[in-house]
Amino acid sequence: MNTFAGLSLHRPQGPLIMGIVNVTPDSFSDGGEAFAFDDALARAYRMLEDGADIIDIGGESTRPGAAKVSLEEEIRRTVPVVERLARDGAVVSIDTRHADVMQAALDAGASILNDVSALSGPGSLVVASCSNAAIVLMHMQGEPGTMQHNPTYVDAPGEVLVYLKSRVAACEAVGIARERIALDPGIGFGKTAAHNLQILKRLDLYRDLGLPLLLGVSRKSFIGQVTGEADSQHRLPGSLAAALWAVEQGAAIVRVHDVAETAQALKVWAAIKSA
Repeated sequence: MNTFAGLSLHRPQGPLIMGIVNVTPDSFSDGGEAFAFDDALARAYRMLEDGADIIDIGGESTRPGAAKVSLEEEIRRTVPVVERLARDGAVVSIDTRHADVMQAALDAGASILNDVSALSGPGSLVVASCSNAAIVLMHMQGEPGTMQHNPTYVDAPGEVLVYLKSRVAACEAVGIARERIALDPGIGFGKTAAHNLQILKRLDLYRDLGLPLLLGVSRKSFIGQVTGEADSQHRLPGSLAAALWAVEQGAAIVRVHDVAETAQALKVWAAIKSA
């Protein structure tokens, strides 16, 4: 594949950068920082200036134990931000697992559906198939509220691969072209630190599907477990190390909180690669 959501996947500066804007009061790393409309826009515009190619807007925290959010509230949080950014020409992704929110965001100008449940929720495949949106299918074992209660695998990388293959097949069965799909193995979603490290080590498995790979490792708890850093906002070095490893293994998109720092790291990586 050469493009995703109209963006080139073959660039001298390396992979696409997806900047995270959580319009929530309770996300694991930045909850509350962009909850207000003006704060969310300010963060998004700063990320675009810093080198983000995509802005990913989420209105429901998927951290373990997060409070449930009504569909109406999720739409209220996200759609005005999506609409303003899309109007200003940004490529906007909606981070949701709910079909009604997907449709509202698409109507507001979103061009990517980023779903932690890989379009397995009621109505999600229908919404996606009736749109022209690009799609991110993510693996998650269990539900956000309980996913970290003893996640179990015999072969984490292999089982994630089988699941993602099945979701790609489900998309194709309703007429969604492979050219619209990217895959995310779901680091931190229903996985222990050991599972996350095993999956990262075997990212080559997912290249065989011939679809762009998106990696979201920014500030994740496994970095804290490896390094002993309890504060998620102090995990930038570990986040960059994991992102650069993923890029070296073929990741086409990195989803991050720290856009400027990631963009600089990728520029250096790309310069070394092409020297």
